Amino acid sequence: MSGHSKWATTKHKKAALDAKRGKLFAKLIKNIEVAARTGGGDPDANPTLFDAIQKAKKNSVPADNVERARKRGAGEEAGGADWQEITYEGYGSSGVAVLIECLTDNKNRAAGEVRTALSRNGGSLADPGSVAYLFTRKGIVLMNKGDKSEDDVLMAVLDAGAEEVNDLGESFEIVSEPGDLVAVRTAVQDAGYDYESAELSFQPSVNVPLDVEGAKKVFKLIDALEDCDDVQNVYTNFDVSDEVMAEATA
Repeated sequence: MSGHSKWATTKHKKAALDAKRGKLFAKLIKNIEVAARTGGGDPDANPTLFDAIQKAKKNSVPADNVERARKRGAGEEAGGADWQEITYEGYGSSGVAVLIECLTDNKNRAAGEVRTALSRNGGSLADPGSVAYLFTRKGIVLMNKGDKSEDDVLMAVLDAGAEEVNDLGESFEIVSEPGDLVAVRTAVQDAGYDYESAELSFQPSVNVPLDVEGAKKVFKLIDALEDCDDVQNVYTNFDVSDEVMAEATA
């Protein structure tokens, strides 16, 4: 199992508690706006919006902020920005591939921010298509382990289309084809399990193993990219052992 998922999950939990909380809130609210604009403002009829709201609530975004974002996206309230989705491709140190998803109302600003974050942290922009082929779009449901075993979870979601269940330490990651995401998330709910998030993600097909120094450089690059206001998600194909991760993040 790639160490990236473990690292990202741990870091995300810390982000909800530290000074980056405001940035995390802003990203989650953008997701709600875009989901409502794209698929309508009714969460019961728009699974993407349902999951965006669920993730925001799990990260303690105030309920009135969530509702205002939903209304802006659905056109029920003025003030929604014209968010555009852009994906940039690049490389970090050690040849690690980086896929960067942005939601922005200013393409030039987003491109400048991403280029600067890459160049200042040992990375570079790549031509479109040169990195994307290394990743596959997947549905990912994250859930707290609690007292559940991997077999318990697998049995609950297998018939819904789940491909695998990965142990991330404190969480389970359930992987499916994008079209099976809602069915898998529903199966988790039907089994009485609580889940943290359900969303589309990119999974690497080839991983690049890193030592401690390489990991530190890549972690610093990802932090710099995620600190950009227009960047929503950063996907990479690095792999680190638990020992390397512990030393690199100490």
